[in-house]
Amino acid sequence: MSGTGFGASVPRVEDYRFITGQGRYTDDITLPGQAYAYVLRSSVAHGTLRRIDTSAASSAPGVIGVFTAADLQADQIGNLPCAWHTTNVDGSARFDPPHPVLAGERVRHVGEPIALIVAETLMQARDAAELIECDIDDLPAVATIERAIAPEAPCLWQQAPGNVAFHWRSGDLDATERGFAKAAHIARLDLINNRLVCNPMEPRTATGAFDGGKAEFTLYLSTQTPHIERLLLAKATLRAPESKLRVVSPDVGGGFGTKAQHYPETVLVLWAARRLGRPVHWAADRSEGFVSDRQARDHVTHVELALDAEGKFLALRVDTAANLGAYFSTFGPLICTFLYSSVLCGNYAIPVGCCDVRGIWTNTVPTDAYRGAGRPEAIFVIERIVDQAARDLGIDRAELRRRNLIRSDQLPWKTPFGFEYEPSDYPALLARALELGDYAGFEARRAQSKAQGLLRGIGISCYLEAGGEGPSALYLASGGGVGMFEGATVRVNPSGSVVVLTGTHSHGQGHETTFAQLVCERLGVPIEQVDIVHGDTGRVQYGIGTLGSRSLALGGSAIAMAIDKIIAKGKRIAARVLEASETDVEFQSGRFSIRGTDRGLAFQEVAFLAHAPAAWPCNEIEPGLEEKAFFDPPNFVFPAGAHICEVEIDPETGKTRFTAYAVVDDFGAILNPMIVDGQVHGGLAQGIGQALLEQCVYDPDTAQLLSGSFMDYTMPRADDLPSFTTDYINFPSPNNVLGVKGCGEAGTIASPPAVIGAVLDALAPLGVTDIAMPATPHAVWQAIRAAAQKGLAVPM
Repeated sequence: MSGTGFGASVPRVEDYRFITGQGRYTDDITLPGQAYAYVLRSSVAHGTLRRIDTSAASSAPGVIGVFTAADLQADQIGNLPCAWHTTNVDGSARFDPPHPVLAGERVRHVGEPIALIVAETLMQARDAAELIECDIDDLPAVATIERAIAPEAPCLWQQAPGNVAFHWRSGDLDATERGFAKAAHIARLDLINNRLVCNPMEPRTATGAFDGGKAEFTLYLSTQTPHIERLLLAKATLRAPESKLRVVSPDVGGGFGTKAQHYPETVLVLWAARRLGRPVHWAADRSEGFVSDRQARDHVTHVELALDAEGKFLALRVDTAANLGAYFSTFGPLICTFLYSSVLCGNYAIPVGCCDVRGIWTNTVPTDAYRGAGRPEAIFVIERIVDQAARDLGIDRAELRRRNLIRSDQLPWKTPFGFEYEPSDYPALLARALELGDYAGFEARRAQSKAQGLLRGIGISCYLEAGGEGPSALYLASGGGVGMFEGATVRVNPSGSVVVLTGTHSHGQGHETTFAQLVCERLGVPIEQVDIVHGDTGRVQYGIGTLGSRSLALGGSAIAMAIDKIIAKGKRIAARVLEASETDVEFQSGRFSIRGTDRGLAFQEVAFLAHAPAAWPCNEIEPGLEEKAFFDPPNFVFPAGAHICEVEIDPETGKTRFTAYAVVDDFGAILNPMIVDGQVHGGLAQGIGQALLEQCVYDPDTAQLLSGSFMDYTMPRADDLPSFTTDYINFPSPNNVLGVKGCGEAGTIASPPAVIGAVLDALAPLGVTDIAMPATPHAVWQAIRAAAQKGLAVPM
């Protein structure tokens, strides 16, 4: 099995059905008698809903039902929950505003659902929606943090004066102040982390069905977290027993965090199916996704770094305002507080720090997780302030990092914010990245570009991530509503083929390949005889799902633990059949044998015997060969690395072109190098998109979304990206069974500061010291022209 086991670059077995059009997504599922739903959404950002008249729509051709908030209230449908609780600095509880499935008395952002129309066809539902009369009295709206916290700003929630949802703090304020008091230099920087729209390839989709005879619901949903959806439906919104709820998540075309939330449409299709006695299907179009999918990032931060006379870091002080949107999303407060602080010190030996976060209400779509989820925002802060400190002190950026990186002999390292980093070698990762990026030869290349009238720059980014979302004890103690363990069941059929039922979910990660490789490695079963089942709460006992680079670290560990139980039982069976002591039976390369002899049984033989108890004496051994396991990690995993980005800028157009991009990562044990490379490349593409292209823009006066389509929201294309050079220096994690660290989000976390650092380095000769993301050609061109107006010549 060496060609398909741990460490082999096995091509993804699931890709055949995708590239041949045989994937089965939620929108491909059509149930008998299925009706189609359309959601009428608010066209204003803030207003009082005075009247809604659905009479004309209800009598329109093909319409089966038109429903409003009053109908949901009559059936006692609950509000959308927030699964993360934060406490204010003074110890007081925050105010949790109600988040209705359908708006009743007031709308608070463009795109908020107002009514549900169900008809025989989607077009009939759309046409009927045009007949609904809504009287909404406009109220003043705020879209940005700056306007929301202004003294004269309108208040979204009267219980949250100044539009401050909470004021959260981590770290030691007094110790941090003492650290700053000793500083020889203090670097300061104001940063904006731009708002993003996720835009997965497959828009959100949901189909609800209800079996009246059994009072059972079935939900087909494009989600990353089927069991969490079932839990929230049971406890908060639909309020049906979990035993009566089945969530099926078939093939999913990308999630990136935005499909891990509990959305209104999920509740609506199930409730409407029960109400109408027919399956109800809803699918967002791309424009609808722009105003209804949870958005991300959107921070305004002031950061200060204290250094001594030798450039050693003494203390870190961070003050961030996070735009939450109009409501708490499912995990929104988690992203900008707990996860944000987890890597805020980066890879550096910073002894003390203090982080203040204020959540701010605005009349915008709620924000939540997007690839990296708080970690990209944090690494952007620390890497940008390190660059600023190097610039202030006239120290080479790489050298300042070398002086302050945590050494391998200092690990594990406890950060000022309570997180404990695991073994790695941050200086070695940086050194290898500098070598791959030919940092030493950069100035010669800069001179060549200058001779051609171009500006060349190089950027550095060190990063780490708190991944493998867990452990449960830390999550529950810090504000989480559920434990973050993961489960798996391994079932061996009489023929020796294996079925793995995993609580994680695959939406592009390649689990059907990597998890099968794990089985091949441990049981010696051909990969063709391994079936991976996920995304069905009716088949899989329980699991949290896929998010936060946790699938292999937690889900894979649970599978490995279940396999160990399978092997242990197999040894007992083999010992009885071979008439040997269990302690003398060993298992290697798919065979149970008596140590020191040639007597043994193949795994397939033992699998058959486990299901044929009459063939051997097994009174004390239960028939069958199936085991389950749950894994709850003792700590996060901390993948780490360094990026070197090199760019060339045309000063006449502001266009940035990549000339090189080198990445060195520590991902612990690597199961499938090819899939890991793909994950890194995908993460880089999304991070580069944020740095140079993507920005969600609202009108500052009306809070209308101005970037509501791909005409106005620029997604990265293949010709926007460079060829990437990747390498790995891996240190196994002690925090899970497999020693893995996770790789899915690393590229997105580290790339924005590397790219912006390179752009600023290119513009530095002109006197440009800052540029906000995205550094579009227009933004760069404006920065160059502003520098020229100050009397600095632009190279031609």
